[in-house]
Amino acid sequence: MVSPVSRGSKFKRLWLIRWFGCLVLLAMGFQAAWGQAITTPPWPKVPAGIEYTHHRIGENPWSIHILKVDRTKQEFRLVSSMARNRIFDLAPLSEQIKQLPKELGEPVAGVNGDFFVISAGPYRGDPLGLQIVRGELVSFPVTVSFWIDPNGQPHKDELVSRFQAIGPGDLNIPFSVNQERPDDAAVLYTPTLGPSTRTTTGRELVLEKCAEGPWLPLRAGVEIKARVRVINKKPDTPLTPDIMVLSIGPELWKNQPELRVGMVLTLTLATIPDLQGVETALGGRPVLLTKGKTPPSWSNNARHPRTMLGWNDKYFFLVVVDGRQPGLSYGMTFAEQAQWMKDLGCTEALNIDGGGSSTFWLGGKIMNSPSDGRERSIANGLIVVQKKKEKE
Repeated sequence: MVSPVSRGSKFKRLWLIRWFGCLVLLAMGFQAAWGQAITTPPWPKVPAGIEYTHHRIGENPWSIHILKVDRTKQEFRLVSSMARNRIFDLAPLSEQIKQLPKELGEPVAGVNGDFFVISAGPYRGDPLGLQIVRGELVSFPVTVSFWIDPNGQPHKDELVSRFQAIGPGDLNIPFSVNQERPDDAAVLYTPTLGPSTRTTTGRELVLEKCAEGPWLPLRAGVEIKARVRVINKKPDTPLTPDIMVLSIGPELWKNQPELRVGMVLTLTLATIPDLQGVETALGGRPVLLTKGKTPPSWSNNARHPRTMLGWNDKYFFLVVVDGRQPGLSYGMTFAEQAQWMKDLGCTEALNIDGGGSSTFWLGGKIMNSPSDGRERSIANGLIVVQKKKEKE
């Protein structure tokens, strides 16, 4: 039989052991948390040559995220991304960045890209402007565009298309690339579009390579020889990796000379200004600054979330201002955007897609507050990558 005193002493010893054990566990947890706080800081990594700043301005109010990239650092370059590597799709910017080929380098920062067809339907995800992805021409409606030439110099301008399919006799068909086709026009579709052309009317020429020289992936500024393999009277032609399809609307078709299987077409992909050799290009609108000056007037004075691209002789700037969030940020008008970019030191600046699409990614984190309350799925993006220097 155990005495009451013995039972009390035993209970006291058990209580002390448990209390000591809790202290040990707490200490271990604190040490782990402290170590994690030291080794995993809450801020993203920013390499030398990159500056990130966040401005909180209470008067307006504005929340503005700014990336400044040193153009003299050869290891940094701008590339465009594409949702799931095809035209008719949407994906968040962070997902598009994860899908970039490793050989491009390490993604450092990025913003959302061009305006696009956002409404549900067969052409959802179609960029509304030019896009060149790693040298491949994937979209070419005629709008104001940004591109980097083969010498690394940035440009923005309104491009003029000289895209034509030329054949025997008087055959000369102007076309665009990878977009919804009107009944009175022609569009050249490439495999990057998706599984099929998604057309509902017209005739479609299935084209195959027939000579040495350029073929796929499609590139601006070249001439391509193509043979008509099949003429489909039914629309929505399947797209396979080895073909292109020239889709001709019914109103345009009835005014064409005879087209037949086996004939050879010359596809010219010239533009003014010339885009030959361009690796990265993206559409946008409107122009905010040209040679340090703003346009004479603005047709839109509403405040919205905005994404901007600008530069001068020394730096690129990627800027996102949040909006539609009272107390945090209302957004900017076009005039306010232009003034902000000018104050940053930009001589050239262009507005790109905004609203719920405005996204600022840095070092694996979304730094801004998207107005949808979450990261929106978008058509494309503009990414800063860092190419590591090879060891000597």
